[in-house]
Amino acid sequence: MTNLQIRPATLADIDALKEFEQGVIAAERPVAENLREGEITYYDLIQLIADAQCQLLVAEVEKTLIGSSYMKIKPSPAHHKFDRHGYIGFVFLQPEYRGQGISQQLIQALFSWGKTHGVTEVLLDVYNDNAPAIKAYEKLGFKKSLVEMRVEI
Repeated sequence: MTNLQIRPATLADIDALKEFEQGVIAAERPVAENLREGEITYYDLIQLIADAQCQLLVAEVEKTLIGSSYMKIKPSPAHHKFDRHGYIGFVFLQPEYRGQGISQQLIQALFSWGKTHGVTEVLLDVYNDNAPAIKAYEKLGFKKSLVEMRVEI
């Protein structure tokens, strides 16, 4: 896509980012049995934009935001190989732009940002039943690592 721009999010993008957040939640509800009913939020968007240890990117086509993702640098558990890692979240694309490699471009841009900040390992969470997302992440080299299990008692 020749008119695609990937850039850091700004406070002026908040309204669109809030819509994207609800899009992420709507997509996850069918595969996330533990989400409560009603309106919920996942992210402190203002904090993600302001945090020097985080890069929140947006994808834009002709001045219209179409997608987002972030990487946050986090400390790793003491028993891990690396002392810190990049955590990727908030991967969202408007439905009409999916399947065009844009999310991969967003994540590759985050990889580049992470490398400039000394990140050598990147983690993310994805619901086990979200096969399209898992396939997209595997194309970028991600491998399944740990399976979280749950039960209601």
